[in-house]
Amino acid sequence: MIIWLASYPKSGNTLLRSMLSAYLFSNNGIFNFKLLANIKQFPYNDILERLGIKSEEFNEIIKNSIRGQELFNKKDTVGFLKTHNMLFNYEKKYPFTNLENTLGVVYIVRDPRNVALSYSRHLDIHIEEAVKFITTGKALKNDIMGNWSENYQSWKAFIKHNKYLLIKYEDFIAHREETFLKILKFIYSLTNINFSIDTNKLKNVIETTSLDNLKKLEQKDTFNESAKDSSGNKINFFDKGGKRNWSKELSQDMKVQLEKALSKEMIELGYL
Repeated sequence: MIIWLASYPKSGNTLLRSMLSAYLFSNNGIFNFKLLANIKQFPYNDILERLGIKSEEFNEIIKNSIRGQELFNKKDTVGFLKTHNMLFNYEKKYPFTNLENTLGVVYIVRDPRNVALSYSRHLDIHIEEAVKFITTGKALKNDIMGNWSENYQSWKAFIKHNKYLLIKYEDFIAHREETFLKILKFIYSLTNINFSIDTNKLKNVIETTSLDNLKKLEQKDTFNESAKDSSGNKINFFDKGGKRNWSKELSQDMKVQLEKALSKEMIELGYL
């Protein structure tokens, strides 16, 4: 069964995967990038190959989302998958996932004003383009992430099944150990395993997944989620993290545009 780690891009999914992979898939809790292979982004290449679908066949990938998950779930174990997709139901007959495949979801949300700044840097695009995508979901061709609001709202469908945990990125940064323990307790409850903590392992996880250490690791090792700018130069994935400050970096026009388009959810989440 799948536990989804879902989020809009640049909202803390990589930090969560880093911490979970270090805690659950290592003996000592010391993080390295190889551990991230235990939590892949769906659909990954092996699944597409087994389905006989090419990575550019967008409509076929959407239509076969459930089939791909059924292949993943044949291991008869709990597995984690990352996604930035909203919980879509394409043409009202091709759902992204279902209860037969999903054990639960941890959804990470971040203030969209900081998402816009981080996304702009990561994709090497103008902030106006990033804001357009976040508010409309229509700036990139063949995209099923939706806009920031649609993405956030869609995954709430699992609340009624007691399979949903909402985590705010800002809480994750300010209270990392406390928030991580909350996530672990949720995961253990989904799997009906008695909750206990390896304190030494937890200490190592917290230390080795700090922003400073992740930056150092990225300088020393290859991280396949790093991007490149229009000149082919590497754009480091790990940048300011929780230190990014939209109030100082975002123009008034872009701020107003985001707040006007996304006001309902921003108010609900305490961002406004």
